[in-house]
Amino acid sequence: MKKKKSAKKQQQEQMIHKEDGNILQALGVTRTVIRPREEVDIQLREDRIGRYFKKYLNKFVFVEFSDEFMAGNKAGHLMKGVPVPLRRKEVKEFAGGHGIDFLVLAENMAWVMGCDPHFKYTENYCQILRKLYNYKLYEGMMKEGRDAAENGEMDNACIHFRAALCMKYDYMHAMYSYARACRVMYEHSKNEEYIGRFKAESLDWFEILTETHPRFAMGYYYLGYSYLNIGLYGKAKLAWQDYLKFGRNGKDRREITKRLNQIAHPVAIEDGCLKIGAGRYEEGIEILEPYLKSQFKDWWPLHYYLGRGYVQADRISDAVTEFKKVLQMNGSHLETMKELLLIYEEQDDRANIKKYSEKIKLIEEAQAADQAQLVADTKKENKRLEDEEPKPLPEEDRESFDTSELDEFEPESALAAAHAEAEAADAEGDTTVSADEADGSGAEQAGAADDASGNTGADAGSDAGRNADPDARADGGEKTLRKAVRRKKK
Repeated sequence: MKKKKSAKKQQQEQMIHKEDGNILQALGVTRTVIRPREEVDIQLREDRIGRYFKKYLNKFVFVEFSDEFMAGNKAGHLMKGVPVPLRRKEVKEFAGGHGIDFLVLAENMAWVMGCDPHFKYTENYCQILRKLYNYKLYEGMMKEGRDAAENGEMDNACIHFRAALCMKYDYMHAMYSYARACRVMYEHSKNEEYIGRFKAESLDWFEILTETHPRFAMGYYYLGYSYLNIGLYGKAKLAWQDYLKFGRNGKDRREITKRLNQIAHPVAIEDGCLKIGAGRYEEGIEILEPYLKSQFKDWWPLHYYLGRGYVQADRISDAVTEFKKVLQMNGSHLETMKELLLIYEEQDDRANIKKYSEKIKLIEEAQAADQAQLVADTKKENKRLEDEEPKPLPEEDRESFDTSELDEFEPESALAAAHAEAEAADAEGDTTVSADEADGSGAEQAGAADDASGNTGADAGSDAGRNADPDARADGGEKTLRKAVRRKKK
């Protein structure tokens, strides 16, 4: 019978928790944002970039295991009614009487989950893999993803990082690597929609990473650059200040300290612009006016926001001066023209009303035509990106994804250990699946999973025929997994 804690013991524990809280606060660790599960779980949240990975699902057909096989497997009760993926090359081996190692099926499941976390059987695959391999399998997925990223195979990398997040939605290394992979991918694209989707995904996951693991320094390091990339200087400053609280790498600390010094004035200018936008024009003008005689005097947004501030302060002549400076630097800035038009309408200045009305109409028509062409070009290029497999990045564009400095875990060894544990637990049988142990051929069973992914069996077959070398990427993953297992056995 469990003993009740004494009042003194409970008081001591409360004091310890309170002290822990004070220590965390002193370290600057605060969880001011706790998002609902549906915003941070990759299986539940919106998938912005999944459309670029669905093409790989066409390489799989699906089979179900027989009752006899499931009865002899420790995860058998989880497999009932769950189609598992096979590549077309493996279907031929399977139909020919050759067994399929369950580790191959695990790799295939990882690909399917990573391509589409919303796939109907994703959670089933996670339960099966956890039962057979425990947590060490998703660390093996991380190794696969890192190796792919360092070889410039960014789709492959993203898919494995996403699969690891399906297995454990708050897995720190997967969050970090996935956000970085998305960052690399948008930096090397020229397609506007692709860039926008991957940039938003990268930023969101860096934010989730710092919210979920608030003492992980590198999350703040990259989050700061993500904010800087979209012109949010104040947020970049806050992220980098948090990095300096937790970062221990001397070189990176010097770099971030230098960056903070470089953005000090842009942060102040941004603050002034925001104050004017919020109606606090006197404070905004006071902040911005000194920069008219600085190195930032040629930055057109400075003059635009000062012009807006002067309008609010009823300094109309000063406002017109600033707005005209904007048009000298950015001749097609519509918002500035519209501000001037409002001023001239108030003054009943018919000549300038006509002048700016005509200019606004011409620019809007030209911009509409340009936008229509851009949309058409982007749509065409985006369709190509959705259908074709990209080439690996050139060596000079590749980044290191080594996270060995973040903890002492060596993924290959852990994966080997996971497989060894599974083999020991199933010593009475093996994890090789033969054709006799499955219900039907891959072609017969493809429909069940096709229904889940939105494809038809016929479409899957025809699309796979159009893709070059459909088994190359699977073979690479299989070899790495097998290598890990062989090392352990030796």
